[in-house]
Amino acid sequence: MSWNQELPIRMISKVVRGYGRGSKDLGIPTANVSRDKEVLSCTCGDFDHLPTGIYWGFARIGDRVENGDNSELGKVHLAAISIGYNPTYNNKEKTVEPHLIAGQGHPQRRASSTGETQFQDFYDEAIILSVVGYLRPELPFEGLEKLTAAIKKDIADAEELAGKSDPNVLSEREWVQHSSGKERLGE
Repeated sequence: MSWNQELPIRMISKVVRGYGRGSKDLGIPTANVSRDKEVLSCTCGDFDHLPTGIYWGFARIGDRVENGDNSELGKVHLAAISIGYNPTYNNKEKTVEPHLIAGQGHPQRRASSTGETQFQDFYDEAIILSVVGYLRPELPFEGLEKLTAAIKKDIADAEELAGKSDPNVLSEREWVQHSSGKERLGE
């Protein structure tokens, strides 16, 4: 399956711990999607059927908006999404790792060590994710500086593409916003 045949890809799952490299090594934390078939629902079936690459889309963590505590639960965010094996690290298992991007002016917008969005941990929370567009193939990089620079470009490209008023883009953002997080997809 190629990336252009199946977009958008919709997923409902929960956030699980990853390798910790996004936040620790790169300063670009991700909300890793569980591949457990008991909690994952995906329009492509399972992780093994997802096309590898770097994508952009929209994500929502949790079902509720909590006022007054700076929580991001229940809010829709733009996301730069890695689907694959992270060839720089030679992973053996395919992962889906969205980096949630805070809007311009948000206090967490430049909070990480590399000047990217840093939210609280979302472990065990529901994640609703729509993979809307393709950015580039998954590539190995020589060193973390080059990998970080590529991810920062992916984030900028995602923001540029999401800024267009394409009706398909807007409908996917709406789906993420209004999905109950309990429906089963692709079955």
